[in-house]
Amino acid sequence: MTKKQNRNSFSGSLGFVLAAAGSAVGLGNIWRFPFLAARDGGGVFLITYIVLAVTFGFTLLITEVAIGRRSQQGPLTAYGYFHKKWAWLGILSFVIPCIIHPYYCVIGGWVLKYFFTYITAQGSAVATEDGFFTDFITSQWQPIILMTLFTSICFYIVYRGVEKGIEKYSRIIMPALFLMVVFICGYSLFISHTDANGITRTGLDGVAVYFLPDFEGITLRRYLMIALDAMGQLFYSLSIAMGIMVAFGSYMKKSVNLGQAIDRIEIFDTLIAVLAGLMIIPAVYVFMGTEGMSAGPGLMFIALPKVFESLGFFGIILGTVFFLMVLFAALTSAVSMLEAIVTSVKDKFGWSRKKSVVIMSAVAYVGSVIVCLGYNRLYFEYTLPNGAVGQMLDVFDYVSNNVLMPILAILTCILIGWVVGPDLLVGEMRLNGYKFWRKGMYIVMLKYIVPVLLSILLITAFIQF
Repeated sequence: MTKKQNRNSFSGSLGFVLAAAGSAVGLGNIWRFPFLAARDGGGVFLITYIVLAVTFGFTLLITEVAIGRRSQQGPLTAYGYFHKKWAWLGILSFVIPCIIHPYYCVIGGWVLKYFFTYITAQGSAVATEDGFFTDFITSQWQPIILMTLFTSICFYIVYRGVEKGIEKYSRIIMPALFLMVVFICGYSLFISHTDANGITRTGLDGVAVYFLPDFEGITLRRYLMIALDAMGQLFYSLSIAMGIMVAFGSYMKKSVNLGQAIDRIEIFDTLIAVLAGLMIIPAVYVFMGTEGMSAGPGLMFIALPKVFESLGFFGIILGTVFFLMVLFAALTSAVSMLEAIVTSVKDKFGWSRKKSVVIMSAVAYVGSVIVCLGYNRLYFEYTLPNGAVGQMLDVFDYVSNNVLMPILAILTCILIGWVVGPDLLVGEMRLNGYKFWRKGMYIVMLKYIVPVLLSILLITAFIQF
């Protein structure tokens, strides 16, 4: 009891919502969501995503937060609170952020590289050069140095604690990030460009590409793939099955209305995801047409710098703001993952916060260095089960996001839906007068629909299309 009373916590509902939303609004929202929306029929993907967010995503998100607040423990030990024979599930919940955080810090270093390039007014001349991105990530020391800087910032924030560190900086970063997203969105709507063939495209044309459903070529099989893309995106967008929401839930005070807080996270995260598409898709479409949308993961580091270059001096300003915004998004997510790791070992081994942060940051840093070296000294190519060829970072990403996260989510649904029973968490959700009008939907989704959808998603990770 003393341990729980002395547990760090967010100051209130706003602190929790901003920190949790900061975790959810990461790189996945900024580049992955727009890419998938453009590839998967614009409005078709958007409608599917929103429907899944208020059903599938809501079910997993509120379950994980309720697990954390009910148990008042980190991911490593929280599952054992509900059933001792299922305590091993906490190991999986701990391993996932341990895999993701190191390579996320590497990508954070990449973002720093572009931010420094633009803030020194070199963006238009340098970032668009052929091979700029490849030459950078394959060099030996520069990625490690920038990753070290990014990791140090994460370390400092988590070291400061929950209220003085994570909550304090989320209160600054999240409003700033939102304002930058809105600024770039506004600019993207009113740009126009005439290409070498005399074709003029405007930002509003790009908005139509983004929002209007394109049903051409949409078969039942194709729509299934779109739905699976949207489902997979929800893991990124809501930080589901990473241990993060369990950790944050354990810091939530009992006086906070859990249901209302979750509703606000859903709204804020979905809004940012949609705005990210509105920010990127019209701009890329105006200058590069539909072909520019095929850049995929390279959209942020290769395609967008070319868009900024075409805008002249203002492109340098816009590029600086954009990569600062992406840096904020990457930072909030990386901090959240490190916090999930730290709170796990604190609760499991009784370590102090300082000891936990120092040890786990050091371990994660070694992993990040190895990922950096995966593009030069430790370079290899490996064919993944789905047929894609990847390097070390791709392998880590595939194992965590395509395999371990769906498995953890499926087992969580089984534990709470069938072994323990949903009534325990439903009671937690109803504290402080939350009416929980989605209770019936929640139970059906938790016990039947979500496990089936997740099983299909897991199967697709081993199928070549």
